[in-house]
Amino acid sequence: MVDARTRNRHNKKDRDDMSEPTFLNNEIRDWLMDCGLFNQLLPVDFAAASGYFSISTIAQGEEIFHEGDAGSFMCIIHTGQVAVQKTNADGHRVTIATLRSGRSFGEMAVLDGERRSASCVAASNCQLLNLGKDSLEKMLNDAPKIAAKIIRALAVSLSKRLRMADGQLLSQQV
Repeated sequence: MVDARTRNRHNKKDRDDMSEPTFLNNEIRDWLMDCGLFNQLLPVDFAAASGYFSISTIAQGEEIFHEGDAGSFMCIIHTGQVAVQKTNADGHRVTIATLRSGRSFGEMAVLDGERRSASCVAASNCQLLNLGKDSLEKMLNDAPKIAAKIIRALAVSLSKRLRMADGQLLSQQV
């Protein structure tokens, strides 16, 4: 799991004093701005939100999380590719999607509290932004307007993916 392997470059002082911009928070802010997922956030929102995210580096072939695991974090791909895999009836893993830079994954388990619906494996070396369920809840308490914008952006992203899946299912039945 990425939690155990996360190279979280925050130190205790960084977490205790989020009002003081740090190099890492600026880097996370820039990555959040670049991902395209949170276009409705203001520049000041990105700066505030950056303190709740961490960065991890994952090697190609490394499992980020496993289908059926409890979900405690979500990720946004900064660099690299991630394979989304499901186990079929024969017990073999099948890649159902390959995600690229700017895409989020793992948010369903963070938002609904259910177990992971798929496994995610680094298809190449990856740099990820991570948002833990606990950090999201802390953001809801500390900065509810920013947290609401982030949750709304995630909901819109999930909605778009569901609509695409619906279209793919319909085209397969014709």
